Amino acid sequence: MGAKMTLGQFLPGDSPVHRLDPRTKILLMVAYIVLVFLVGRLPVFLLPAAFVVGVVLLARVPLRYLGSSVRPIRWLLVFMFIINLFFTQGRTVLVEWWIFRITQESLRQAVFITLRLLLLVMGTSLLTLTTSPIVLTDGLERLLKPLAVFRFPAHELAMMMTIALRFIPLLMEEVERIQKAQMARGADFTSGNLIVRARSMIPILVPLFVSAFRRADELAMAMESRCYHGGEGRTRMRELHLHRRDLVAAAVMAALFAAVILLSRVSF
Repeated sequence: MGAKMTLGQFLPGDSPVHRLDPRTKILLMVAYIVLVFLVGRLPVFLLPAAFVVGVVLLARVPLRYLGSSVRPIRWLLVFMFIINLFFTQGRTVLVEWWIFRITQESLRQAVFITLRLLLLVMGTSLLTLTTSPIVLTDGLERLLKPLAVFRFPAHELAMMMTIALRFIPLLMEEVERIQKAQMARGADFTSGNLIVRARSMIPILVPLFVSAFRRADELAMAMESRCYHGGEGRTRMRELHLHRRDLVAAAVMAALFAAVILLSRVSF
């Protein structure tokens, strides 16, 4: 698959971003999501965009992975832009033709939603690109550990989320293999109307579900054969510890928060 699918894919490295504590990266990702929703003016989007580019360069992640993280949702971006462009009410009319009307407010809203979704996908994909599934599981479990007093299954939830992330690129590779095999047998997935195309996907979906259930069964058998019983009594090869670089990363995010809030309130 190469760089076609980045969600759930991990790129090994020794950059400062890779060496951050997984708990720090998870919390920073949550803070980044909140930050993107706090942006109140279009020019302020330059700040989170510059932050994403800076993290990509610092982590030494190839830029093609940043673009490939957006490729699966490109049609969703177009759809959201069109919906907001034509169905958002406004007073300042820019273009009016037949029943369609584009206003200054609708154009601003369309660009706003598209940029927000774009930055969210690119920013959150950096978490899995720079954090291995095992380390991510440990970080999630440690963050959810205080909920154990309420009998919350922190370890099991973290394990399920990590396995799901790990299975995404594997399933996409399986889809590509099945599609190529069916096309070699004469299957056509591009011609016909929408209903015909939907029916042509059945030869892909059936083997895909069979393969997914087989992988899940093999994983369950492997975990049982290794006497896996959840997080109870489990030890770790590497304990998580916060370092100075984690405090620096938190300080950078705090400064970015302050800058976004301040510039969102200032008139340009």
